[in-house]
Amino acid sequence: METQRLNGNYNSDIVIAGTILRQGGLVAIPTETVYGLAGDATNEAAVQKIFLSKGRPQDNPLIVHISSYEQLNQLTSELSIKAKQLADAFWPGPLTMILPKSKLISDRVSAGLSTVALRFPSHSVAIEIIKSAGVPLAAPSANISGSPSPTTAAHVLHDLDGKIDAVVDGGACTIGLESTVVNLTTEIPTLLRPGHVTLEQLKSVLGDVNVVDAVLHQSDSNAPVFSPGMKYKHYAPKAKMVLLEGSYKAFQTYVNAHAGEGVAALCYTGEEKGLHVPVITYGAQYCQEEQARVLFGALRKLDEMNCQVIYARCPNANGVGLAIYNRMIRAAGFEVRTLD
Repeated sequence: METQRLNGNYNSDIVIAGTILRQGGLVAIPTETVYGLAGDATNEAAVQKIFLSKGRPQDNPLIVHISSYEQLNQLTSELSIKAKQLADAFWPGPLTMILPKSKLISDRVSAGLSTVALRFPSHSVAIEIIKSAGVPLAAPSANISGSPSPTTAAHVLHDLDGKIDAVVDGGACTIGLESTVVNLTTEIPTLLRPGHVTLEQLKSVLGDVNVVDAVLHQSDSNAPVFSPGMKYKHYAPKAKMVLLEGSYKAFQTYVNAHAGEGVAALCYTGEEKGLHVPVITYGAQYCQEEQARVLFGALRKLDEMNCQVIYARCPNANGVGLAIYNRMIRAAGFEVRTLD
């Protein structure tokens, strides 16, 4: 098929996107986090197209995007006080809540679970497209499953051109990492995927919050997947990536000792000098928001270099840095070497 290029600044293009979605087609849409591959969450055929277009495992549940609190009430069978507190604090925004699902959510969307992952994005174009479609939209990241998530329309087209009906170009995503996912069906709320809404912010609203082991460690291959990003290798460039934990001096020494054809480095802005390999940077060391915003684009640039091995500077895992570390450790297949 031919993938239409639509501009999210024009009302007519939002109407076109809404029409495609109502008719069961797929449209890549911008959000504040990453671009999502949207389809009608109430249309089984459209949902199946999402899995097929991405090459996504069928047991990996989809996040459903809404544009109103009325839709929230329709899609969950039980809206807890904690859910209302989180919605008041962080919606619209980069937070996904896992709640008991209503009968409107099919097993295909929820991967057979009794729960549904719901998000109300803050991106104005995304909200208008959901309203235009008139239905909630299932929308995982608009990329080939496992590869770095797309933060521009060009990234989407690189992966999915000819496989989906349209992409709406809303410019570069302002956050750059997927939403925080918190499970509210457990006795103590559980963080399943860190994001821009930090663990500390969740605790400020909810009190106690557990962190699932899969955030920092490889999960059991037989364990159920309650959230995207828990089980499979994600966000990964084509090259083998290794995280190096330690000081910059130790990083520089290690990389230069392993320099050679096909070797590249991923480090903070300003650390390029003194490295004897091609270098891509992912933001300033003390600006986590910048690191989050540019990380996936940096991983895609490394793909363009056709390198075989990437040595990556390990980020600080506090605050938003926990989300950055989570994405990088999964991109590296959990291979971390401590240098100091």
